[in-house]
Amino acid sequence: MKKLLVLGLSLCLVFTAVACGNGSNGEAEATPKASEAPKLEGNVIIDGSGTVYPLMAAIAEEYMTGVQKDVSVQVSRAGSSAGFKKFIAGETDFSDASRKIKDSEITELKDKGYEFGTDVLEFKMALDGLTIVINKNNTWAQEMTREEIINMYISGTYNSEDKVMWSDIRPEWPNEEVKFFGPNENHGTYEFFWEVILGKQDLVKTATLEQEYSTLVDLVSKEKNAIAFFGFGYYVSNTDKLTAVKVDFGSGPVEPTLATIGETLPYAGFTRPVFTYLNVKYALDKPQVLDYAKYVVSPEGALKLAGEKGFAPLPASEYAAYAAQLENLD
Repeated sequence: MKKLLVLGLSLCLVFTAVACGNGSNGEAEATPKASEAPKLEGNVIIDGSGTVYPLMAAIAEEYMTGVQKDVSVQVSRAGSSAGFKKFIAGETDFSDASRKIKDSEITELKDKGYEFGTDVLEFKMALDGLTIVINKNNTWAQEMTREEIINMYISGTYNSEDKVMWSDIRPEWPNEEVKFFGPNENHGTYEFFWEVILGKQDLVKTATLEQEYSTLVDLVSKEKNAIAFFGFGYYVSNTDKLTAVKVDFGSGPVEPTLATIGETLPYAGFTRPVFTYLNVKYALDKPQVLDYAKYVVSPEGALKLAGEKGFAPLPASEYAAYAAQLENLD
């Protein structure tokens, strides 16, 4: 009898404890796991570099499908310069660029009340190799020196400002006119090529400059005498249509690959960093913007996806430093 009374009392205590742990409707309240990220919603607006676009778009897709399904990350590609104009005007959260921000753009940001380095942060995304491409049927110019590439793209180098012949570059090459192509002035790739590679000398007058990289790929693939320049990622996506010129920087021809592109690697002469810039004020006001910024520099972001999109990733320690910088914003 005593055993039955003890058992009954124990059961009462159990039922009382369970009841105390229930909500007002009698159902147990779920306790969220500490490892689960809070669910976010809203938009993240990104514009800028067409070169960076494939990488940033891939990161955005991974984020929206695997991390925050209610956040819409909108990535556009107006070009680095055009993107900075929107960023300075406060129209975007991030501005992608295939060149560093200019002093004049930093001044414009300051005039708008943004202090560079505090209200605007710069993140290096990866390394790109500026790639010179030719038509698949071009069998003579598959290897060129850095100087030959520069000279052929500079107006007047061969005393013929209206046109350049392949035979002007090397006498044994065809006496046919070179058809020059490249991205237009909206793009950081154009600015990098003109400022860094050509030393701000005028491009050959017959060069056709385009807004869309897909247009450049199409033009070069259809013109035997064509030559163009753009980021390595666009070449990698079109190796069936184009040939990449091996560039001799002084120690023999170097093919652009993920193994040669780097600031201390054989293709260093045409290697450049690509960037994204974050509006910190927006990141602090909109949790989804800060969360996405952290994902970009996480191991699942640029570090993982850069190689897949034709970029050489940075050392993991550099992304980790950016991540720590963002954690300090909370």
